[in-house]
Amino acid sequence: MPSAASRMTPPRGPMSRLSRAAARVPATARPRGLPTAVPWAAPLYVGAVQLGAYATARLPGRRRTELLRAHSTNVANLRAGKWQTLVTSAAFVEEPLPPAYGVALLAALGTAEARWGTWRTAGVFAAGHVGASLLVYATLRGRSPGGTPPTGAGVCAVHAPEATGEEPPDATARAIDVGASYGFNATVGALAATVPHRGARAAATAGLLALGTWPVLRRRRTFTDAGHLVALALGVAIGTGMRAAKGRRTGGEG
Repeated sequence: MPSAASRMTPPRGPMSRLSRAAARVPATARPRGLPTAVPWAAPLYVGAVQLGAYATARLPGRRRTELLRAHSTNVANLRAGKWQTLVTSAAFVEEPLPPAYGVALLAALGTAEARWGTWRTAGVFAAGHVGASLLVYATLRGRSPGGTPPTGAGVCAVHAPEATGEEPPDATARAIDVGASYGFNATVGALAATVPHRGARAAATAGLLALGTWPVLRRRRTFTDAGHLVALALGVAIGTGMRAAKGRRTGGEG
């Protein structure tokens, strides 16, 4: 008859080892970073931008123009040291987002947030938005000796400068230049550069860069066309770096 001590000691046979392994499965198989895998910042951001656009559209014309111009990453603001516009310009758009664009923006940001987490996605978006804005600013300011670029830049639908016949000669320098498109392009570029399959990754990256280059080659190109291409290239570079870093951690190709 087994003693009391032997009844308290768990068996050590194969079944015992299997049962202990099975008990550990839920803890080890749980995906890491599950809270960050559920996108919440992307819909919050897109929704806030859209609601803000509807609210801004209800303002009187002059008040609306002043508000948007105050938050623009144009040459006049940045030359005056209003660097906060590099952040606030991403919260405003001239018109409510078209449904197709709003869905595309939400899909890109939501996919990135699910794959990389909230903060890394925000970093990619910010790098594209701020980086492209600064490079466009430097280019426009450097186009004339006095630092004021010539007029004639056109209009882009989402990240767009506004110019009317009533604008002063430095219309481009004071243009309304707000929107999410630089950050959107950077996010899409980074997503393409982190596609797992090498062939699909190369095709997606090349296709996006070709689409971004085409508007820049047109005769009636705008400075925001160049900004979109710069943001896309920044996103591809960031995504390539992220894939390389992942490859080093895992010991293979990212």
